Amino acid sequence: MGMIAMSATMEAVLWAVLIVGGVGLIIGIALGIAGKFLAVDVDEKEAAIREVLPGNNCGGCGFPGCDGLAAAIAKGESDPGSCPVGGAEVAEQIAKIVGIEAKIVKKVAYVACSGDCDKAKNKYVYHGNMSCEDAANIPGGGAKACSYGCLGLGSCVSACEFDAIHIENGKAVVDRDKCKACGKCVEACPKGLISIIPYDTQYMVKCSSKDKGKDVMQACSAGCIGCGLCAKNCPHDAIDFGFNLATIMQDKCQNCGTCVLKCPKKVIEEIK
Repeated sequence: MGMIAMSATMEAVLWAVLIVGGVGLIIGIALGIAGKFLAVDVDEKEAAIREVLPGNNCGGCGFPGCDGLAAAIAKGESDPGSCPVGGAEVAEQIAKIVGIEAKIVKKVAYVACSGDCDKAKNKYVYHGNMSCEDAANIPGGGAKACSYGCLGLGSCVSACEFDAIHIENGKAVVDRDKCKACGKCVEACPKGLISIIPYDTQYMVKCSSKDKGKDVMQACSAGCIGCGLCAKNCPHDAIDFGFNLATIMQDKCQNCGTCVLKCPKKVIEEIK
């Protein structure tokens, strides 16, 4: 009886093993077949581009991270030189992968404000921790007498991953050699003072105030007073004048420097 019982037990175990093994084999075959039908084709070109990109995922290219940019370049929806962090070196590598010429336009952040502590007046003195966003949201929009001026509290500095912008004498200043034109500082500035411009831009209006001249002079000694002399004297009709503020139209500017000479407040600067 003992032998018969043992034999039955062994037979049951063998059947269980065979059944489990068979089920596993069937599932494995099914997964293999499903994998072939459901497999996502990997774009080798896209993978190669992603490998070259620096991986900062800063969003400065306008796409959701490096993966998004790699896909766009592989599809021909973006230029090989679209990564501001990678610069010319990365652009050239990507151009070889996709087989086209890279259009490299180096860019840099620019702060359109001259109102440092020596030039801009304050409505009050604040002591404590506050971000630019906090200051912009309180009555009066911050301590600066100019409601358009740089608040100097460093939100742009905190946003920059490349240590390319600092607060000097109460105003944000861009380190052009370190800047990657990722645009994080642009997003961080509640006053909208920072923009991304071509690196070789030679002349810019270093003010964003749209107040009338009298009000500007009461708030800052280095603000655009809306006199219009720059626009009247520009030989290339390259200065747009509206809302009491001069704006240089870079597509028309011939870099003659006349506007710099004619500006009585020295608000238009030659970028070096």
